[in-house]
Amino acid sequence: MKNQWDDTIAQTFASDPLAMRVYTSQLLGREPDLVLHGGGNTSVKVTVPNFFGDLEEVLYVKGSGWDLATIESAGFAPVRLEVLKRLAEREHLSDSEMVTQQRAAMLNPHAPTPSVEAILHAIIPFAYVDHTHADAVVTITNSPNGEARIRELYGDRILVIPYVMPGFILARKIWEITHNLNWDNYDGMILMHHGIFTFADKARDAYDQMIHLVTQAETYLTDQGVSTPATAPATDPNWITLATIRKTISQVQGKPMLAQFNQTAEAVGFSRLTNVNEIATRGPITPDHVIRTKPIPVILGTDPETDIHTYAEQYRNYFDRHTNGSLTCLDPAPRWAVWSGYGTLTFDRSIKAAQITTDIVDHTIRAIQAGETLGGWTALPENDLFDMEYWELEQAKLGKAKAEPEFQGKIALVTGAASGIGRACAEYLRSLGAVVIGLDLNPAIVEQMNKPDFVGIQGDVTEPHILNHAVTEAVRRFGGLDILVSNAGIFPSSQLIEDLSADIWKQSLAVNLTSHQQLLQACIPILKQGIDPAIVIIATRNVLAPGPGAAAYSVAKAGLTQLARIAALELAPFGIRVNMVHPDCVYDTSIWSEEVLSSRAARYGLTVDAYKTRNLLKTEITSHEVAIMVAAMAGKTFAKTIGAQVPLDGGSDRVI
Repeated sequence: MKNQWDDTIAQTFASDPLAMRVYTSQLLGREPDLVLHGGGNTSVKVTVPNFFGDLEEVLYVKGSGWDLATIESAGFAPVRLEVLKRLAEREHLSDSEMVTQQRAAMLNPHAPTPSVEAILHAIIPFAYVDHTHADAVVTITNSPNGEARIRELYGDRILVIPYVMPGFILARKIWEITHNLNWDNYDGMILMHHGIFTFADKARDAYDQMIHLVTQAETYLTDQGVSTPATAPATDPNWITLATIRKTISQVQGKPMLAQFNQTAEAVGFSRLTNVNEIATRGPITPDHVIRTKPIPVILGTDPETDIHTYAEQYRNYFDRHTNGSLTCLDPAPRWAVWSGYGTLTFDRSIKAAQITTDIVDHTIRAIQAGETLGGWTALPENDLFDMEYWELEQAKLGKAKAEPEFQGKIALVTGAASGIGRACAEYLRSLGAVVIGLDLNPAIVEQMNKPDFVGIQGDVTEPHILNHAVTEAVRRFGGLDILVSNAGIFPSSQLIEDLSADIWKQSLAVNLTSHQQLLQACIPILKQGIDPAIVIIATRNVLAPGPGAAAYSVAKAGLTQLARIAALELAPFGIRVNMVHPDCVYDTSIWSEEVLSSRAARYGLTVDAYKTRNLLKTEITSHEVAIMVAAMAGKTFAKTIGAQVPLDGGSDRVI
C-alpha cells in the first residue's frame, strides 16, 4: 500500500484542521483497496465558536451521501462532541432516534446527516480518526481462525472487536469495552468482518498508521501464498441471451434495470472456476455491501431465466426466515450475477449505480479467492447479513423514494444523433433518465456523446455491419434495447423528375429508406427482449403533402412510412409499438443549409422568411419540440397507440 502523503500539499492545510481532514480523507478515498464508493468514514475534533461566540468541542464527521475520494469541507457534519459522548452512555437507543439526536446536535442544520458511526468516532479520544474497509484486512478476518490470524499479525497493539451491527449497538459495545481503556496502548482497532480504525492527534500520524497496518496485512497475504486471481480470455456470449437476462431481472424487480457486463480477464477467470457456484454464494466482503449487492449473487448457467426466478424464490424464503413480521420485503431481484464462462453482471437503475456495484464485485471476487487460499472464504452468517440489509435506517428510506424520470433504466438508440432532430432526441431522452447510444456519420458524435450513459458511435447507417455494431454495443454496455429512434436522413438538392440524377435517387433511397429497414432488422431481435419497447420513425410532412422537386426525398420517406406501418402490424404481437412523426419547418437541422432553403423558397416563389413560416400557425418547429413528441411516442403517453402518424408542422392546409 503506497503512502500518498505529500508534505508540500499538506503544508498548505497546516493551520486548518478541517482542511487537513479533507486532504487525508481524499488520500484514503482515492485508494480503492481501502475504500469503495461511499464506504469508510473519517472525523476530526476541533474547538470552534458557536453562534454566540462561545467555544464548543465539535466532531466534524463524514456526512451521509459523501464519498471520501471527492469529499470537501461541506461534506463533514459538525456535531457537538459532548452530546455524542452522552449518547454513548445510554444503554439502549434505536438507530432512528440516534440519527435524530445527532442531527439535533449539529451546529449547522444544513449540513449532511452525520455518519451512523459518529458516536464511535466521538468516544475515540484522538483528534483524527480514520476508518476504512481495507480489502486485505477484511479478507483475513473472513477466513477460518480470522481473529487468531489478526492477533498473530498485529499482536497486542491492535484492539480487536468481534462483529457487531454498525450504528448505536456497535458504538455502545466499544464504549463498554474501552470505558476504562488506555487508548495510548493501541495503534489501531479492527472490527471483525467490517474494517479497520486508526487514530492520532495529528492527521499524518493517523494516515501513516492506516497505510502501515494495511501494508502489513497485504504482506501477510503474500507470505501465506495468496496468488493472483484467476484470469481467462473473454468469449462473447449470445447477445439475445444477455438481453433476455436483463429483461427477466427487470420483470422480477418490477422496474427497468440496466445490466453492466464485465468481461475483464479477472471476471471471466472467476466465472470459469470449477467451484464458483459454491464460493461466490457465501457472502460479501463486508456487510455494508449488501445494501448494493444483496447477500449473494445469482449464478447463471444454461437456463438464465429459470436461474433468476429460482433466485427470487429463494430470496423470498430468506426474507421469511428472518423477518420479525413488521419488515417490508425488498424486491427479490439479484444485484449481481456470475455468468458461468462469460464473466460477471451487475444490475441497477442507473449506469452509475451499476458501475459502483461492479467495482464492489471486482474487489469481492479477488477477496474470495484470497480467502480460499487462507483455508476457505468465510463471510458473516446469513442472519447478520439480513440485519444489515433490513436495517431500520434502510427500511425508513422505502417510503421516501424520490420520483424517478420516466425512462429511468431504459436503453435508447438514436441514429443521426450528431445534430438536429437526432441530437435533440438523444439529449432529451437522456434528460428523462434513459441511457443512449447515438450513431452518426459525423466523427464529432464520439466526443459529443462521451459519457458512461451517453455513448456516441461514428459510422455510416448504410453499412449493415455498423448498424449491427451499434446494437451490440447497446447490449454489451447496458444489457439490451427498449427505444429505437430511426432518424438518420439526407435532404437532396431540389431536382425535377425529368432532371433527377440517378446517383441522388439511389443515395436518397439508401439513406432514407433502405438503412432504416436494415436498422429494424438489426434491432428487432433485441427489442423483443426490451421493456415496453417502442420504435419511433422520423418521417416527414412531405409524405402527406409532397412538393415539386423533392421526388428523391419524398418517395423514400413515403416508403419509410409504409415500412413503419408494416412493422407495426408485424411487431404488435411482441408488444413493440411502432409510431411515426411527420415534422416540417424544422430549420435548426443540418439538412436545411442556406442553399437548400433558398432553392425550396424559390420553388414556391417565396422569400426564405416567408417559406419558413408558410404553415397555418405561422410558426417554426424546433428540433427540441420534435424530441418532446418522440419521447411521448416512446413513453406512457402513447402506451396504447401503435401505427400512428402524427404531423408536427404548424398546420398544413394541404395535409388538413
